[in-house]
Amino acid sequence: MALTVKECLELQLLEVEMLLSMFPKRGEFSLDADAVPSIQRYLRNADGALPPQLEYRIALDVGEAKVKVELQVLLPHMYPQVAPQLFARSDALHRQQQLQLNTLLASHISSLDSGDLCVCEAVQWVKDNSLTFLENSKGSSECASKEVRVKEMLHRMWIYSHHIYRQELRKKIFDSAKKLNLTGFCLTGKPGVICVEGLQENCEEFWRVIRYPNWKHISCKHVENIETEGSIDNLRLFHSFEDLQFQAHGDYGLRNDYHMDLGQFLEFLKQHQSGHIFQILFGVEGKLSDN
Repeated sequence: MALTVKECLELQLLEVEMLLSMFPKRGEFSLDADAVPSIQRYLRNADGALPPQLEYRIALDVGEAKVKVELQVLLPHMYPQVAPQLFARSDALHRQQQLQLNTLLASHISSLDSGDLCVCEAVQWVKDNSLTFLENSKGSSECASKEVRVKEMLHRMWIYSHHIYRQELRKKIFDSAKKLNLTGFCLTGKPGVICVEGLQENCEEFWRVIRYPNWKHISCKHVENIETEGSIDNLRLFHSFEDLQFQAHGDYGLRNDYHMDLGQFLEFLKQHQSGHIFQILFGVEGKLSDN
């Protein structure tokens, strides 16, 4: 029997209560402070706008060594009528192993009965099945340590958006960059531009996190890969993740619909050896602002 959005959200809150009882320790279950209250407000007045999709993280200790594996959960409004978006990650896993683990997890979840709550089932599956990948990863690391020094790759992504205003979105961008050890910047306003640089798997994880659930007007315009036998930190163009804001053109008061001074932005890019990126982002050659 088909469920309504309201019934689905009620079931999601029941599952959250269940998970909180299973993971009561600090840091085990991470959820935005306003996530549950916003759903509860909607349930009291279903005529309003839908609340943000429920998103949380569960930290799992796997095996005797208690290796940390994190299960990231994003629930569509119609879950459990439709499948959740799940992603398991661990610093102890290589990118390919992480991909294989998540492919198997998705296959297992799709085999379950539609309409049933399944995050608890996913938690148990990750606990039971990630150990094999972790053991293989340990063996691979031991072999690699006996070989010659492995080259590292710096990955740099240039991301363009029609605009970036919302505080909730900006918080997600900065929190994700910090968590994934990425440097770069976020240019707030219209247009919006993001640059992240770091390990490839971390950049790709950042891209996956920020563009969901439904950021439509965003695209990755350019990617740079630079190989080194030393530390990738020596190749970074940015020393932190900067909050970039320039004076807007015109006097728009409190309106959000304003354009950034792209001349100042071009100057910033040139200061960071990236002036060529301007044409890639905007399709035109840049000219510096008049001083």
